[in-house]
Amino acid sequence: MVSDLSHALAKERSDADDRALPPLFDVAPRASFYCRVVKPIGDRVVSALILIIVSPYLAIVALLVRLKLGRKVVYRQYRVGQDSRVFTMYKFRTMAADRRRAEMPYPEPDRRTTHKSDNDPRHTPFGRTLRKWSLDELPQLWNVVTGDMSLVGPRPELKAVVMKYDLWDHPRHLVKPGITGPWQVSASREGLLHENLEHDVTYVAKVGLVTDIKILLGTPKAVLARRGR
Repeated sequence: MVSDLSHALAKERSDADDRALPPLFDVAPRASFYCRVVKPIGDRVVSALILIIVSPYLAIVALLVRLKLGRKVVYRQYRVGQDSRVFTMYKFRTMAADRRRAEMPYPEPDRRTTHKSDNDPRHTPFGRTLRKWSLDELPQLWNVVTGDMSLVGPRPELKAVVMKYDLWDHPRHLVKPGITGPWQVSASREGLLHENLEHDVTYVAKVGLVTDIKILLGTPKAVLARRGR
């Protein structure tokens, strides 16, 4: 899976040699001490401490998910991370079973053509509450501890979505994906995540301690305003 995606992206870059690329395509993450040492170590230490502190709440949420939605409390999904590597991302399950496994079809639009739609037929009232307050994202702290994600960075996307990116959208994969990121706290946030990739590419060029602190401090406000995801 990783090699297939990497080869596809390499072919896309080769095919696009003669295309005019916007200036942001040439961005690269800063090779600062913060990016090389402080950020990765801080991510793991802080995430591990948060996991310990919130473990009772995680247990409560997990129990509620089990009671409300049944088995498979934690949802596993392949996402594209740093250097286009595919990893397993964890979330609390918020949806009912996939329509393709149901006996009767859902009357709403097919998710395969409405990615991350608010009208996804699998949404449940309980799941919407978890998503509204971003509680479904808490298991991703483990992704940070294991090094697949960062506390701050572009949100990881599905492989199928990434394969539809334009060439100049891929610099977002030069850094680790984050639990929260620039799009989540942007005042100009409109539309869907994969329609606003300029926030992520700009972040890659500006990543640093001050930038990350601003995003972390802005995240609670975004969640309280029901803008967090």
